[in-house]
Amino acid sequence: MKRRVAVFFLATSVFFGGTFVAAKAGLSYFPPLLFVALRFDVAALALLSYVVVTRSREDLLPRTRGDVGGILATGVLAVGFTNALLFVGQGYVTSGVASIIASLNPVLTPVFAATLVADERLSRRGAVGMALGLLGVGLVVSPDPANLLAGGVVGKLLLLGSAVSGALGTVLIRRADSDLSSTVRTAWGLVPAAVLCHLLSLGAGESVTSVTWTPAALVALGYVGLFAGALAYITYFGLVDVTGAIRANLVFYVVPLVATLGGWALLDETVSPSAVTGFLVVFAGFVVIGSDSFHYLALARSGSRSVTTRVESLPGSFRETVRPYRRNAEDVATDGGVSRDSTAEDPCFCKGD
Repeated sequence: MKRRVAVFFLATSVFFGGTFVAAKAGLSYFPPLLFVALRFDVAALALLSYVVVTRSREDLLPRTRGDVGGILATGVLAVGFTNALLFVGQGYVTSGVASIIASLNPVLTPVFAATLVADERLSRRGAVGMALGLLGVGLVVSPDPANLLAGGVVGKLLLLGSAVSGALGTVLIRRADSDLSSTVRTAWGLVPAAVLCHLLSLGAGESVTSVTWTPAALVALGYVGLFAGALAYITYFGLVDVTGAIRANLVFYVVPLVATLGGWALLDETVSPSAVTGFLVVFAGFVVIGSDSFHYLALARSGSRSVTTRVESLPGSFRETVRPYRRNAEDVATDGGVSRDSTAEDPCFCKGD
């Protein structure tokens, strides 16, 4: 893994993990939908100012249908509805539980990717990891049929809807194949996200007069707007462009650890034993899905013929990582049944990202 990808992965995990803590704290001062709308106001102002100063006019303007599609997928689904449902749902549960349910995002992403994005498919090993993730989230949610409309369950269902919206939006960003950089696309996407959340806030009858403006409220808003907003979206959507939607969303398996520790340290929150068990099962799913990358590298190094077809489940950027190992294996293979001619026309290794 390239150093930049590793840094972006860790930064995104920390920033997004802190979102759940800051959101839980901020809900004491802001109505939920107005809180997320103000968050996007701050993030959009900061990020648009940054790209205007650092990008040329040609790099800033959307020019193709893919550019517009990527902006709308970012603003409406990956950012807008995802956070609106998240902030409302978190009013019913702790930071740790909310973040664990959000970790369903990478479990759902392969489902949408397999249908909508040709170069992102899930292997059998990935399917096992996805099943473990679903089981783990089920342990966290643990709905009681006799009390289905209880506040806690309603909040968890809203958080599940947030995960679905985020997963679908992320895949549609990849499908749009925008020519804009991820930073510029995100800056533009925050505008429709802010408009959408303001409209939802008005429809819910929320008002600015109900906000309690205190130093703690400003700190919470500043964090979710700047750190968990502008900066986090730069690193996250940068990961989506480089590694693909499936692997980028693995950050949501690390987020619960950050959120749980933050909620325990700053908000005196506790997490039930079933939630802890669910997190461990979800993390096991992450390990299984993430191990695919190392498995493909091992196959490529060994010159295994099966890597030719199985590499189709990798995003184009990772195929480029595997290719040199594959070629090196061809050079040294003598009796492995792999010939240079048999792979020279293999589209998995001859086409770019």
